Amino acid sequence: MTAASPGPSYDTDRVWTLPNVLSMLRLAGVPLLLWLVLGPHADVIAVLVLIVAGFTDWLDGFLARRWNQRSRLGQMLDPVADRFYILATLIGLAVREIIPWWLVIILVARDVVIALLVPILETRGYSSLPVHFLGKAATFNLLYAFPLVLLGAGDSTFAMAARVLGWAFAIWGTGLYWWAGCLYIRQTYTLVRTLPRVERHPQHRLEAR
Repeated sequence: MTAASPGPSYDTDRVWTLPNVLSMLRLAGVPLLLWLVLGPHADVIAVLVLIVAGFTDWLDGFLARRWNQRSRLGQMLDPVADRFYILATLIGLAVREIIPWWLVIILVARDVVIALLVPILETRGYSSLPVHFLGKAATFNLLYAFPLVLLGAGDSTFAMAARVLGWAFAIWGTGLYWWAGCLYIRQTYTLVRTLPRVERHPQHRLEAR
């Protein structure tokens, strides 16, 4: 990672754009997802909610780029929504004893580590780090893993196949998630060594996944 400051990564400061509205609606689906998993145990409907959330995740990014509506709010909402969906699914599965709590702790600990980097980044004029492919791949794996693990909570042949695929995605996703976290730590170290301390509010905001 170079020390050069990136140019603006957004096109507009508007809040009420269609991509941002889609992101807000996606966030609104998080409590619905948690209720479906913990309340009526409507696993198939919960997975459909995750599928719709995944589609809107792609759609809002596509529209933002296509219509030049990338915004600072959208750059914040997009990764936040992903993290909330992962967290809600993790909690739901752990409460139902479908996955162990140690897996929840491992994944949440990684996000805590990334959050602890923010005060350090702010001393160099950044509030977060650029998203890179490894982080996106990790999020992709995890967003696919837990719906499959949820559908695998049964004794049928389909459930067994879903469980195997889900745990494969979960293992790879967890490893990639922490690998990406280690890269963010290294990038933060590089920034601290190569950039001077600044005494202003951070201007460069690109959410790390």
